[in-house]
Amino acid sequence: MVDQPTYSVLFLCTGNSARSILAESLLNHWGRGKFHAYSAGSFPKGAVHPMALELLRRLDLPTDGLRSKSWDEFARPGAPELDFVITVCDNAAGEVCPIWPGRPVTAHWGLLDPAAVEGTDERLMAFRETLRALENRIKPFVSLPIASLDHLKLQEQVRRLGQMPRADDR
Repeated sequence: MVDQPTYSVLFLCTGNSARSILAESLLNHWGRGKFHAYSAGSFPKGAVHPMALELLRRLDLPTDGLRSKSWDEFARPGAPELDFVITVCDNAAGEVCPIWPGRPVTAHWGLLDPAAVEGTDERLMAFRETLRALENRIKPFVSLPIASLDHLKLQEQVRRLGQMPRADDR
């Protein structure tokens, strides 16, 4: 039996408290050991948004080890070599990122910040919609024939997933 590679994926957002955290948990769940997801922010808030954690726990998705952290952790010597770097907020996509170890495929899957929504019920709905939008991208992502695609074709496929409609596009 041939060992399957494990792909490292870094989800980036400015604050690393909501969208990138949700993406990390979802990929670690749906990736079933084929992927190891991480998340980080350019200006991390220092804490995971409580609604993100509450939603993940309610859906029985992994929360162990989730924390708000700087993307600098992934640019240091000894950091995991990244196969994919995916921004999930428009601000982070426009920032100058560190140089990542390896030659990761990069993509932008922009989503609105659910933590910025006003009103408790509305914010909770925004978190659910964001989680659903990420899940609708992550499920096809984990099904990509990564080993059989060249770097450019793989990047095209991953970027195309970011073009899927966002909850706010409806």
